[in-house]
Amino acid sequence: MPKGPTKRRPQTRAALLSAALEVFAELGFQSATIEQICDRAGYTRGAFYSNFSSKEELFLALFDAHSDAVLTRLRERIDGLGKDGLTLDDLAELVSRIDPSERDWYLVTTEFTLHAIRDPQAAWLLARHDARLRAELTGAVTAFLAAAGRELTVDAEQVSRLLIALREGGLAQSYVEPDQLPPGQLERDFVGPLLAALSRPTTG
Repeated sequence: MPKGPTKRRPQTRAALLSAALEVFAELGFQSATIEQICDRAGYTRGAFYSNFSSKEELFLALFDAHSDAVLTRLRERIDGLGKDGLTLDDLAELVSRIDPSERDWYLVTTEFTLHAIRDPQAAWLLARHDARLRAELTGAVTAFLAAAGRELTVDAEQVSRLLIALREGGLAQSYVEPDQLPPGQLERDFVGPLLAALSRPTTG
């Protein structure tokens, strides 16, 4: 039977991740300190270093957790539509739903991306996690198109890159001008036509 510290480890890790998201969003990745994250979570530096080796590793754990949550919600929404009569507009509507909490994550991930652009090692690490997200998104989009009776005519991973760029670029504009461009509006307007132009009906 696991000992107490081993049993508590998932709770400690979860608390540190939650605190880190709050502190990073408030202060920025560069300005936030490990001490501030530990204070917010109610743990010691020892607890931090038993779970993460650095702020970068902590961010990447947040990145993976966020990616998994977004993809899980997308798959659940797609499954909720059933398999009959799916349209590209259905997918556009699904991906246009932006949770209000996404703003904090956008602040955090944008700053870390700038950090990675300046730091080759951080860029290499972030690229590996980005690749995992793209692979999962590629599979989800390809499966949806197949269920809708369509197939891509261009490289599927490049389509995933384009969809991510649309989302991130749209959110950047939305958070600056929310009255002019509500979050998710670009996806709602253009994902359907975009995928229609990059796919064709399946044959046979």
